Amino acid sequence: WHPDYGKDMTEQNTPAPDWNPEIACFRSAVARGSLLLKTCKDCGDTHFYPRSICPFCFSDNTEWRTSSGKGTVYSFSIQRRVPNEYVIAMVTLDEGPTMMTHLVDLPAPEDAKIGQAVELVFRPGPDGDPLPMFRPRPAPHIPGSRKTRLPHIFSR
Repeated sequence: WHPDYGKDMTEQNTPAPDWNPEIACFRSAVARGSLLLKTCKDCGDTHFYPRSICPFCFSDNTEWRTSSGKGTVYSFSIQRRVPNEYVIAMVTLDEGPTMMTHLVDLPAPEDAKIGQAVELVFRPGPDGDPLPMFRPRPAPHIPGSRKTRLPHIFSR
C-alpha cells in the first residue's frame, strides 16, 4: 500500500526520478520536444530504455538517434481505480523498441486499441518536466478514397 494510492497522477507526491547522468542527452532532448533512442553501431539494433551498453550484443559502441515519434500500441491497461482514469500502454516504436508510456487525447479510455497507430507528444509529468506520451495518429488521407461515382455503363 502507498499513501498516494488512488490519487490522480497529477496529485501524487511521488518524487521525480533521480536521473542518471548517462542519459543527460535523453533528458535534454525530451525538454526540447524530441525522443532519442540508442542504436548499436556494431549489431545495428535500437534499444530503449537508453543505456550505453547494447543489451543485444553488449557492445559499448552506441549512438543517439532521433525517433520518428511514430509507433503502434502493443498492449494497454486502463487504470480505473483512480478519480481520473488513464491508459498505460506498451508502444512499439517504428524503430523497433517497445516502451511503456501513457496514451493521451483519447475520447475515452475504452477507445484505446491494440494495433492502434500512435504518435509522440510531450506532457508535463508530476514534477512539471515533459514526459514522452502517445496519442492516436490521424488516419492518413488516401487520394481517391472518397466515394466516387462510377460511370453507368448501361445508360442509353
